[in-house]
Amino acid sequence: MSKSLYLVAVDGGEWGNRAADRAIQLAEKTRAKVKLVTVVDWPYLHPMIIEDVTPPVLDKEAEELKIKANVLSPLAEKYNSSTTNITTELLWGDPAVIIKEQVTETHAVMLFVGRQGRSTVVDALFGSVANKLAHTVGIPIVLVP
Repeated sequence: MSKSLYLVAVDGGEWGNRAADRAIQLAEKTRAKVKLVTVVDWPYLHPMIIEDVTPPVLDKEAEELKIKANVLSPLAEKYNSSTTNITTELLWGDPAVIIKEQVTETHAVMLFVGRQGRSTVVDALFGSVANKLAHTVGIPIVLVP
């Protein structure tokens, strides 16, 4: 029987890092594997288009290298002495959609997501990746404050 997999959504922020900490602590006790995933919303990186102004072209490969260096590599280095099998992956698209797809594709048994403490009004107006996932992912989800 293969080991269980915990999927962790990270974004380089404090809450995502806390989610990784919690997942890895639990994985060390349960001997589960951990996959750290960061998802870049490509349209987010494109500047708003203003009539008669040519936006700068963003280099996807350069952006990927920068994100890996700033988000995934520091976490991988932090836990390189852990006995837990930890993998990382950078993906592109709508974070809620891609993370949900990853849960299905990897057969993850638990999802860990950092939850930034915003007001319920802000969440109601704009939503959050954590909130969307909590209502749709279909496996236990740990929202880490």
